[in-house]
Amino acid sequence: MGRRDFIILLAGAMGGWPSALRAQQKAMPVIGFLGAASPGPSAPNLAAFRQGLSETGYIEGQNLLIEYRWAEDRYDRLPALAADLIGRKVDVIACGGTPSTLAARNATATIPIVFMAGGDPVEMGLVASFARPGGNLTGFTIVSAELMPKRFELLSELIPEAKVMALLVNPNSSHTERIVKDVQEAGRVKGVQLHILNAEAEGEFETAFASLVQLHVGALLVSTDSFLFNRRDQLVALTSRYAIPAIYDWRGFVASGGLISYGTSLTAVFRQVGAYVGQILKGAKPADLPVQQPTTFELVVNLKTAKALGLSVPPSILARADEVIE
Repeated sequence: MGRRDFIILLAGAMGGWPSALRAQQKAMPVIGFLGAASPGPSAPNLAAFRQGLSETGYIEGQNLLIEYRWAEDRYDRLPALAADLIGRKVDVIACGGTPSTLAARNATATIPIVFMAGGDPVEMGLVASFARPGGNLTGFTIVSAELMPKRFELLSELIPEAKVMALLVNPNSSHTERIVKDVQEAGRVKGVQLHILNAEAEGEFETAFASLVQLHVGALLVSTDSFLFNRRDQLVALTSRYAIPAIYDWRGFVASGGLISYGTSLTAVFRQVGAYVGQILKGAKPADLPVQQPTTFELVVNLKTAKALGLSVPPSILARADEVIE
């Protein structure tokens, strides 16, 4: 081969490098994670999400890239964040919550979406049915707002002498009206007086808790809401300072020092979301993956907190507890 022919061959090979690199980069899929909350409080759920991905053979940074977008509880930012992910041509979008799911659904009808959402996805228009979603969305539902009467019963069992209780809610939550109605009915049946405390900003927590003393509240229910969950450390600290027994929806509250919680295991659901994303990357279609509902719920009790409050947890509750923190 002559010198001229070699240079031409070499130039041709080098000219093919960019396209070869692009093909190699495209071979590593990119998924988008759209969260309504903040990365810090969501760390355990993200770890479970990555675990689900790894169970299908995908490891972030090795054979998978993840683009994270966080609304920081400002739901009005979600449409723009969803559009940004779509502009980056992600292969799948994973949504951590109902607001982010709705934003992603409104932004694309083609990119697969795997959601973790509360409520009925059929009623919300996310899927055609649980068994056959039919479009570009599938995922997992969580049951939380529906469990508030059960949490009321558990709190009544734990603090039977409490004839005055309070329910802390975020008035901006879409579930609040139903939750208030359900808990008021549960209180009426038990003959318990119920006070509704509203808090839609961190600065309102102190005022809400200060009113517990004036109202002679003996126990507190914290409503299910991402705004409240993401401020669980602050809320748990206030229940400790005011020495008020409280029940929560998620284990994260009890792990932070809260007394008792009852609800769906969020980490278990996020692991399943990760596994669904992995299946879609391997070729599965969202339309063919059924929407799944939780079948078990976890009861978590913190005995150290109970002792600090001077409470003796009934054996009936301890026997049913899935986890006891000592």
